[in-house]
Amino acid sequence: MSEQKTGRLYGVGLGPGDPALMTVRAVQIIAGADVVAYHSARHGRSIARSIAAEHIRADHIEEPLVYPVTTETTDHPGGYRGAMEEFYAQAAARLAEHLDAGRTVAVLAEGDPLFYGSYMHMHKRLADRYPTEVIPGVTSVSAAAARLGTPLVEGEEVLTILPGTLPEEELTARLAATDAAVVMKLGRTFPAVRRAFEASGRLPEARYVERATMAGERRAELAGVDPESVPYFAVAVLPSRVDAPRPGNAPDGGEVVVVGTGPAGPLWLTPETRGALAAADDLVGYTTYLDRVPVRPGQVRHGSDNKVESERAEFALDLARRGRRVAVVSGGDPGVFAMATAVLEVASQEEYARVPVRVLPGVTAANAAAARAGAPLGHDYATISLSDRLKPWEVIAERLRAAASADLVLALYNPGSRSRTWQVGKARDLLLEHRSPDTPVVLGRDVGGPAESVRTVRLADLDPAEVDMRTILIVGSSQTRWVRRGGDEGEQIVWTPRRYPEG
Repeated sequence: MSEQKTGRLYGVGLGPGDPALMTVRAVQIIAGADVVAYHSARHGRSIARSIAAEHIRADHIEEPLVYPVTTETTDHPGGYRGAMEEFYAQAAARLAEHLDAGRTVAVLAEGDPLFYGSYMHMHKRLADRYPTEVIPGVTSVSAAAARLGTPLVEGEEVLTILPGTLPEEELTARLAATDAAVVMKLGRTFPAVRRAFEASGRLPEARYVERATMAGERRAELAGVDPESVPYFAVAVLPSRVDAPRPGNAPDGGEVVVVGTGPAGPLWLTPETRGALAAADDLVGYTTYLDRVPVRPGQVRHGSDNKVESERAEFALDLARRGRRVAVVSGGDPGVFAMATAVLEVASQEEYARVPVRVLPGVTAANAAAARAGAPLGHDYATISLSDRLKPWEVIAERLRAAASADLVLALYNPGSRSRTWQVGKARDLLLEHRSPDTPVVLGRDVGGPAESVRTVRLADLDPAEVDMRTILIVGSSQTRWVRRGGDEGEQIVWTPRRYPEG
């Protein structure tokens, strides 16, 4: 007696709503199926079934999978999640009975079966037990872009798909950081989604599409949509920025945003900084830092060397007065020995008083090097630049003595360059008057970059020849610890306890 063959499971993508957008393969599978299953609300109507209605025959076995709840309000002992888990398990068991009997089961799914769809809950419970095929469908994302008639993404742009059910702050951060986006699952989430668009500065670009390709389709500017009118089957769209009009190009719409790129490349950018860089009409900065920012169509880049900070700031503010949105690009954090001070100093002049200026924080070189080494900045610390280009060495030496005598950890910026070779040795000798020769010193060079090097030496062994303009030094206090975890071959870490001994 031969073993009975099981049936085959199909997840059938129906597209966004217009039956004409079903694929040929989807129609073929439905025609050949013994059982047609579809999810529906308790009122019995199913959008999936209505899309495929003309292909469902009288002799098809229909399996409506009726949701027990449509909101998160339920008296189920396991709450909403428990009610849904029980429903999915029961629905999968019903389909398994047909499959065990050798019947072919087609589970209908709006859009694409594995894109925010209910079919995936059946797939996860059945696909490892029965032969399964998923028929892809046109998603609502593609349909919305097509109905808007504008490119969704182009060239090197990044598209982000977001569920509107995310926390509002998370939505805001992701909208600020991306080029293009689609937010799904609106309905009751719409007020929070709209606030996220506004907080991220993207509301003027945002479009709204409701029931794309279906009866009752509606398209509008997102800002003008009445929240009370928004159904679940609606999406918010940020289309491509390439060739799109930039809202900052107005006679009085300019601004200057001073941003920090962190110590190296894109991994160190905050979402807010990503958004500001993408939204800018003009990028102004030291060429080395501008090279960290991806080239975008429509943006103008104004690079210069690192010795014209005031001129660079004045140039940026003049652009903004002409209605341009300008990002002044700085390394690390723009407020730590960087461009924010130069911009604000010029912006304080009367002629620029009406130009909006914002400063966005970035990861500092000290924080980056400290994180690589462990936690040497775990207690009080001082940040001092060893460059005597803008202040005399006597002032630097006085501050070094004060910080050293106070037993502060020191983060030393700009320790050396090709034209400044003696400051590190002088600083070392001065610090040795207050610190043990065994005090750990972290040398962080090109942190986050291709030539990254982070190592720790004794203060007495600090060699000025090993320090250049791409290096930052972190000098420990009397409490800073320098240990190897796991023996001689283990990981070396440096950390400063948060608890200080009582005097």
